[in-house]
Amino acid sequence: MSDRRPAAQHWLLDHLAHGAFALVVVAGLVRAAAYGGPLCRDIVVLSVLLALVYAGGLAVGGRWGPGTRRVWVASLVALWTGLVLRAPVTLTDAYVWAAIPLACAALRALDRRGSAVAVGVVTVSLVGQLVRGSGDFTPEVLVPVAAVWGTVALYGALQREADRRRLLVEELRATRAELARRQREAGVLAERERIARDLHDTLAQELAGGVMLLQAAERDWRERPDVALTRVRAAADGLHANLAETRRIISDLTPSAVDEAGLAGALRLLCARAETEGAAARVSFRTTGAACPVLDGQAAATLFRIAQSSLANIREHARAVNVQVTLHQRADGAELEIRDDGRGFDRVPDRPAPARGYGLPAARARLRECGGALDVYSAPGHGTRVCASVPAERAGVR
Repeated sequence: MSDRRPAAQHWLLDHLAHGAFALVVVAGLVRAAAYGGPLCRDIVVLSVLLALVYAGGLAVGGRWGPGTRRVWVASLVALWTGLVLRAPVTLTDAYVWAAIPLACAALRALDRRGSAVAVGVVTVSLVGQLVRGSGDFTPEVLVPVAAVWGTVALYGALQREADRRRLLVEELRATRAELARRQREAGVLAERERIARDLHDTLAQELAGGVMLLQAAERDWRERPDVALTRVRAAADGLHANLAETRRIISDLTPSAVDEAGLAGALRLLCARAETEGAAARVSFRTTGAACPVLDGQAAATLFRIAQSSLANIREHARAVNVQVTLHQRADGAELEIRDDGRGFDRVPDRPAPARGYGLPAARARLRECGGALDVYSAPGHGTRVCASVPAERAGVR
């Protein structure tokens, strides 16, 4: 309500000025009718012209340029000055008060310099007519002048307040537009990061495994063709899976294996395929817990992606013999544990390394989006244990 008050006051002052102008002109015409003859005719003609010019400016002045508005204000001042000079002294008080709406019209139509000139001319004409009517300069002459300049000051203050608020509204709109643009950019960056993680955890890892299988098949091709053929078939199976995963990424769906077989079934198939592709000599999967929480699509996809990425890392770096993947199912959520007896490492990276892709930092980022957590335990020569958990609040337990 307080934001609208200056605009409402401005609107009220405008309409009071219009009403005062109409009242002054009508009152002058009524009193001039008593004179008759040429004087009445001149006053009527000047009054009608003044009213028509004033009304015309109100009707179409909003479409005028600065030059036309200056001509309009000059015409109003000239017609009013001619009217007060032509009117007899007894009609002076009938027209001097029209100076107030004329001053408001000048403020509304002109810039600060032009309106100051117009109000100055109106003031000089007003003082001259009042001195002519009274025969001397008396304090009473200052009353209409004070009323004109008081109205000018009030109108100018309201106009400045309206301009200030208009600028604030424009700045607010610009700020909102900038905020919306930054939010769109943030959304684009987040989507790019998500796609990059998907590509790393699926295509990049699986293609690296396929390359390793084909290189191993090339080495075994002459001496152990049956083993080489098995590796080629495993690589072909991986490429078929990659093709399906690529289509899934394009359509932005959750992993098809999770949709079709559920999280436990998808993990079991993933472990079987990882053993065939040589991630370790034995890759086993088991589930624990009587409760079976219902995970939402994002949580299930996140655990599946972490299993994919971890098994790919084991195949590429760990040189493990045994890998155990366990899905712990509890009433308060689910935990995925991946344990290997490989060579381990002594430091967990805090952020993605440019040459290594995403890996564990990406897994942590995925779990943070689900409200989960990731713990990694490893030491050189003692294998690695990865635990990814999803809490009940985001697990959708029913």
